[in-house]
Amino acid sequence: MNDAESRLVRDAQRGESKAVQELFRRHWPSAWQAAYAVTGRRELANDAAQEAFSRAISSLDTFDARRPLRPWVTKIAVNAAIDELRREGRLRFIDEPESIVVEPAEDPNDVLNAVTRLSADRRVIVALHYWLDYSTPEIAELLDLPLGTVASRLSRALDELRLNLEAEHV
Repeated sequence: MNDAESRLVRDAQRGESKAVQELFRRHWPSAWQAAYAVTGRRELANDAAQEAFSRAISSLDTFDARRPLRPWVTKIAVNAAIDELRREGRLRFIDEPESIVVEPAEDPNDVLNAVTRLSADRRVIVALHYWLDYSTPEIAELLDLPLGTVASRLSRALDELRLNLEAEHV
């Protein structure tokens, strides 16, 4: 973490609202993107990202200032998004994809639509890796999963995406 951000964190820990606002401005986009990647819905992403920021600000005293803030906030956002899905009863395990209406095969968003059909635990790994540019070791740390689990879920998700996209274009 750079000196300016460290200063902002210290100021926010002391309750300075301008520091909290600046941290929000800097980290809201990545928190929202992570929440959206998990939920696939704007409303849930908004709720999860707001909850994540509330949790992050209230837990700043536990934050390890030697580490970067963005991954910490992103992990909180991912967890808040998973909590939102659980509240709705929509979080399913690895081999139970959600049923989502898909656009016709000629839609330019075929890949996006195929990703939304993945189970939540596969979708979040694909989104973190390909949309948010996290490496597999970073995803493993972020989600508190073994690296092998992340790699296998990513591999299975890519296989599933390939098969689904091939089936749509036959």
